[in-house]
Amino acid sequence: YGGYQHVRGGGHFSGRLTAPLCIAGGIAIQILKGRGIDIAAHIYSIGGAKDRPFDPMGETSDTLDALRCAAFPVLEEKAEQKMRDVIMAARAEGDSVGGVVECIVTGLPAGLGDPMFGGMEGRLAAALFGIPAVKGVEFGAGFKAASMKGSENNDPFAWEGDRVITTKND
Repeated sequence: YGGYQHVRGGGHFSGRLTAPLCIAGGIAIQILKGRGIDIAAHIYSIGGAKDRPFDPMGETSDTLDALRCAAFPVLEEKAEQKMRDVIMAARAEGDSVGGVVECIVTGLPAGLGDPMFGGMEGRLAAALFGIPAVKGVEFGAGFKAASMKGSENNDPFAWEGDRVITTKND
């Protein structure tokens, strides 16, 4: 890192950077909420234990608020115990397990960002890969899209009453 690393634990990899980043994020979330943009996340999986995924067309405000207040944010209560069991089993073996955090953002205006390299997916991926533990980021079908035909991955939107739905993929 060009001599800027701190072997004592300071610098770019310091836990001391976590607090100001969290504070900045909390302020940003409040500003965005005032503009009708809502952000939440849940633990999608730990080891082989999985929660249900977010509805790609959005979740209720009550669901998102509950996740933000939860000590162990999952969408289905039964998933929490399964995940805790996986964690404890790995701990008993002196090991650890990885997991997946799924995020959702609602209320963004269509076409936000540039069409190519300045798009929101690229900007978010760059920021997320700044977290040392992050090893993959996916949007939509994500990694699964690599094994899909284009006709399978294409997922047109349609109206169902007053709700936007996808017509091919769930």
